[in-house]
Amino acid sequence: MRGLLKVAVLFVLCIVIFGLQRLVFLCLNAEALGSHGLADYMRAFTAGVSLDASIAGYVCSVPLLLSIASQWCQSRIIRYVECSWLSICAFLISAITILDAVLYGYWGFRLDATPIFYFATSPASAMASATTAQLIVCPLVILALTAGIAYGLCRITALKSLNSAPTTRRQRIIATIAHILAIGALFIVIRGGVTVSTMNLSRAYFSQDRGLNHLAVNPQFSLLYSLTHQGEFASQFHFMDDDEAQRLFAEMHSAEFSPVDSLLNVDNPDIYIIIAESFSAHLMPTLGGEPIAMRMDSLAAEGLLFTRFYANGFRTDRAIPAILSGFPSQPTTSVMKYVEKAENLPSLPSALSTRGYDASYYYGGDINFTNMSAYLVSAGFGSIVCDADFPIGLRLSKWGVHDHLLMQRALTDIAAEDDSRPHLRVIQTSSSHEPFDVPYSNSRLRVTEKDWSRANAFAYTDSCIGDFVARLKASPRWERSLVVIVPDHYGVYPALDDLAKRHHVPLIIVGGALACPAHHIDTIGSQVDIAATVLAMLGLPAEQFTFSKNLFDPEAQHFAYFTGQGYMGMADDSGTLIYDLETDKAQGTDDDSLIRRAQAYLQTIYQSLSDL
Repeated sequence: MRGLLKVAVLFVLCIVIFGLQRLVFLCLNAEALGSHGLADYMRAFTAGVSLDASIAGYVCSVPLLLSIASQWCQSRIIRYVECSWLSICAFLISAITILDAVLYGYWGFRLDATPIFYFATSPASAMASATTAQLIVCPLVILALTAGIAYGLCRITALKSLNSAPTTRRQRIIATIAHILAIGALFIVIRGGVTVSTMNLSRAYFSQDRGLNHLAVNPQFSLLYSLTHQGEFASQFHFMDDDEAQRLFAEMHSAEFSPVDSLLNVDNPDIYIIIAESFSAHLMPTLGGEPIAMRMDSLAAEGLLFTRFYANGFRTDRAIPAILSGFPSQPTTSVMKYVEKAENLPSLPSALSTRGYDASYYYGGDINFTNMSAYLVSAGFGSIVCDADFPIGLRLSKWGVHDHLLMQRALTDIAAEDDSRPHLRVIQTSSSHEPFDVPYSNSRLRVTEKDWSRANAFAYTDSCIGDFVARLKASPRWERSLVVIVPDHYGVYPALDDLAKRHHVPLIIVGGALACPAHHIDTIGSQVDIAATVLAMLGLPAEQFTFSKNLFDPEAQHFAYFTGQGYMGMADDSGTLIYDLETDKAQGTDDDSLIRRAQAYLQTIYQSLSDL
């Protein structure tokens, strides 16, 4: 029976390692997690033990099977296979521990499949946020941890006192039966019990404080759970019967599509959509924010400013389909990851092509990042300009070329364009992204030394956007120009714990093609509404954009849906809801009707994703 004792010792050792892993995570992310008492930390450590045990069960599964073989056959091969398995586990534990601890400071959620998707599509872009020191130190730490954990696991499991085999046939049979029973017990531990509910992340959620819940989560389990729940879309977030979800969704989108009259003085204006990396409403004094994005603030005074507008998601790969295809962000995956699905989405370029528009996309970074190129080509962009179109000497940013160079390239191309047909030009900035290293210094900014580089990066990109519009305004093309400025996702400055406020972003529409006077619009909306709104301004139909609403339509039920890792939100005139998807708990409202509508909306998104 000593084989079972060895597996038990290995299981306990894994639990200890995961506890130390949690301690490392706490030490490296104490500020991001918030200040708490010792009792709260202890509860977080114990709340995550069930997830720790599940992963420990996976680690012990192979040694347990090998232990059965060792009852009947003593061979060095068994020991070699066991050490190889434990070494692989040690590497995975070490790599996940370090990556999770480092990335949490940037992303604010425990490790899942997202970074793997990013790294698989473009390793350079995926690592662009990391500092040079991190890129050097982290691999060394991972290797050192791997060596230490592998040595400890293999050394302990090699103890003679844990490896003596039975000598008689009867003892072997009894030991084998005991091992088989142990396999069943280990399966129950991995599964999380014998009830209908299997092991999931909600087992670690015990507090109303998000930081404490994140501390409790085992990152190995978080990653494994994410990887194994990527394709079953229709079964995810199934809150109610399909008929009920469809009825509630239909009520939210019951208004007929209606074009907009008298907003433009040009039938087919040139359309410029500027997607501003990581911007938020809190950078603009007009929206009650800090005086950082002052050029955008000035542009808002010249055109249309939507004051209650929200970013749908938390990453660019979620934002681009929301803006250009009117398809909402998903909390657990990205439609851009699935090329065969993304190519079935409607798109602004395709809709505008019926009026003779040609479409070009400008991005200073790697266009293959997160399958962006495949999506853009399928969406109808005939020309795509990216980092590869610039000399190597100009690619001075970790994300490619700086925003002022990207804007200059776009302006040069615009000046040479044929005037015989209208144009759609989408320009995606990147400089206001970690590590916030920009060729610009604004001493006017009144921020702490710690936050200055971040605020300065936003001021830089703001100046680039302002210069682009100013040069366009000085050209003959201005009178036929419609400029739409919108962030890609929720803001990363300033640091906000209020998720609804963090998703609050500006939507600015300016241009000589506008016939209406400058004013603020307090209609609630989000990025998915841009497609229907732009098409309505041109008098084009938008029925194929199922989730998109015309923001100028007074008969539509206007609301904003947004999501992030582990939560969704919805805002309308009745209030604002934040719904924790791990605990199935709502915050911010007791309105059951709003909660049901939000649930039906998310369920419809995943059903639509399954049907694409």
